[in-house]
Amino acid sequence: MKVEFTYQYEELVIDMDRLRKGLGYSEEPIPELFIDYLEKVKEDCRELNDICGAFYICQDLQFAANKRSFFAGGTEFKVGRTIAQKLRKADKMAFFVCTAGKTISEKASSLLKGEDPVLGYVYDIMGSAIAEAVADEVQHHIEQQMLPLGAKVTNRYSPGYCHWNVSDQHKLFSLFDENPCGVSLTESALMNPVKSVSGVIGIGRNVEFQDYQCSLCAMKDCVYRSDE
Repeated sequence: MKVEFTYQYEELVIDMDRLRKGLGYSEEPIPELFIDYLEKVKEDCRELNDICGAFYICQDLQFAANKRSFFAGGTEFKVGRTIAQKLRKADKMAFFVCTAGKTISEKASSLLKGEDPVLGYVYDIMGSAIAEAVADEVQHHIEQQMLPLGAKVTNRYSPGYCHWNVSDQHKLFSLFDENPCGVSLTESALMNPVKSVSGVIGIGRNVEFQDYQCSLCAMKDCVYRSDE
């Protein structure tokens, strides 16, 4: 089953704590300049019409004996031991692609390279926040869809994190029609528009959703990192 949704900015719940941390002000007050820029960016985001999320639920699932990968629809995903362990009780997998869209991605890139890099940075952080908010909505939709079936969902996991090689993104995209939500891949498996996220969510009666543990991830320079 493949499903695709479009969203308006007002429909999304933006994680403001994550956004503040992305701007570098997780604890101290945001400077007035950033507050003004944030209001401008929020106003512009209300005009976006290319925010989108898509998912595909695969029921043909087997886990490899090496405990480092699984097969979905006959395609092997080498997610690594950490993610495989988190997904091992799933009996279905939901693959997703979500994007803040081309408009905000290009706006951020243009400003970062041009007349106002600070404003461009705010657009950049907001684009990331929107993409994650779309992923939240897609995950919630899947969760609600599975409840009547007595199934639950895991956290979502993405290529490039927790030792899952980003090159597997090509395999993930092959499960969808060409360019889901208008998102394409470069040869090196980077997404375009850049403000996009993809990944997998485990589904099953015995799976668990857990608080995210940054200590499991090798990305030490992530702006959202919150190791205790």
